[in-house]
Amino acid sequence: MKAIIIGSTKHLFLAAVYASIGIVLALLVTGVYFLNARPELSLWHTVELKNEFHYDTQLTHFSEYLALEEQLFAEVERKVVQKIPVSEFSPVNRYVKHSLSDPAHWSQNWNRSFEWPVANAEFGVLLLHGMSDSPYALSNVAAHFKGKAHVLGLRLPGHGTIPSGLTELYWQDLAAAVDLATAHMRQALKGKPLFVVGFSTGAAVALNHELERVRQDKAADYTGMIFISPAIGLAPIAAVARWQSWIGRLLELDKLQWNSLQVEYDPFKYTSFAVNAGDVVYQLALRNQGILAGLTAAQRMQIPSILTFQSVVDATVSSLAVVDNLYQLLPDKGHELVLFDMNRLDINVKMVSTDPLTFLQHSINSEQLHYRGTLVENVSRDSTQVQARSFGLNQQGEWLTQNNKQVQTLDLFWPAGVYSLSHVALPFGIKDGLYGAVIKSDHRRIQIGAAASRGERGLYSVPAAEMLRQKWNPFFPYLLERVDEYRLAQML
Repeated sequence: MKAIIIGSTKHLFLAAVYASIGIVLALLVTGVYFLNARPELSLWHTVELKNEFHYDTQLTHFSEYLALEEQLFAEVERKVVQKIPVSEFSPVNRYVKHSLSDPAHWSQNWNRSFEWPVANAEFGVLLLHGMSDSPYALSNVAAHFKGKAHVLGLRLPGHGTIPSGLTELYWQDLAAAVDLATAHMRQALKGKPLFVVGFSTGAAVALNHELERVRQDKAADYTGMIFISPAIGLAPIAAVARWQSWIGRLLELDKLQWNSLQVEYDPFKYTSFAVNAGDVVYQLALRNQGILAGLTAAQRMQIPSILTFQSVVDATVSSLAVVDNLYQLLPDKGHELVLFDMNRLDINVKMVSTDPLTFLQHSINSEQLHYRGTLVENVSRDSTQVQARSFGLNQQGEWLTQNNKQVQTLDLFWPAGVYSLSHVALPFGIKDGLYGAVIKSDHRRIQIGAAASRGERGLYSVPAAEMLRQKWNPFFPYLLERVDEYRLAQML
């Protein structure tokens, strides 16, 4: 009887194992089928560029980086722009000359690195864009500092050219480029303050630059760090990105190297997103978290002061990670966090499935905070006007209790029909020529932010969810005001 029971158990166990393997294989085959059934790849998804910078490229000066970048764009012109088949011509294809999305319609090609020196500038600003972006991502911030500071907008490796540049990218490539740009700026400024402004992945690279120095007990390079929608933590699904990429390479299914394949209608941002790009951000975030966790209390005090702007509603990076995995670990050293709440008109609140502040309330209301916090929110449930309510520490470093929290009513309002900001909206003002809401009479170039196309779903190749995503920040003037306030405080 005992032998029969053991035998039956063994058979049941094997059956369960085989069934599990079968289910996994079925899911894998189904997933591969649907992923590979997407549109065919174009030149910009497959061409390999030989002149892109990598961490092992033997360069010693930033001028060499710019020279290599010049060769890179000539290569894009030769291998892609001049070879696009007629079937790929579209009025909104950035690689088609004279199309509405041709970067040449702008007075400056924002896909390239740019530098605006100022004689005897009192400070410098290094601008680092996000993953799949270009220097245009921080063009509005750059314009704010033009003529006031020595400004350098860096094109990170893999960006500004063709989406295939993201398929062979490593986070070390980004870090090495930032090292070159930072050394160049410090040499040009001759000891004067240098601030770094990082958007999304750019913020993560800037943080990594200083964490690596602090870990080695080296002096900080930046006087202060300004982060916008920083990639501190991503959703756990990002961890499986490398497996999808590996399966694609193993099965020689190139489409599996891509999370999305779209018409490249944006002149300064890839709309197709490589699987590897997500893994690069994930690995960089893990690296930063590992270093930060291993620093001593004395070493953490060497991290430059950080000012961060973050929407509580962000589908790209984790707002909670910004608070728990960065700010909760920082000592009292003038760090600041500005959170933009959702539009809490009564009708909006009633339509929300999960309140985005739910997961943040415990952290931002803790008496263990060592930073100055601000929540930009509606003044009431029946008004679109917003106020800036402080939490944590005040400017004097004193803890704010529930009864003495400071409130500043702002002359800013939520636009009609907008229920929240988004990951991509924060660095752009309403007047931005590409992502802003002001419709201009010049129809020779695309205006993404002002688009309001309506009709039946499924007709356009651009997903409706992407067209409806908020592209500009109605509170951008307040963001710039806080940046100036922070910069002046760090330069005292």
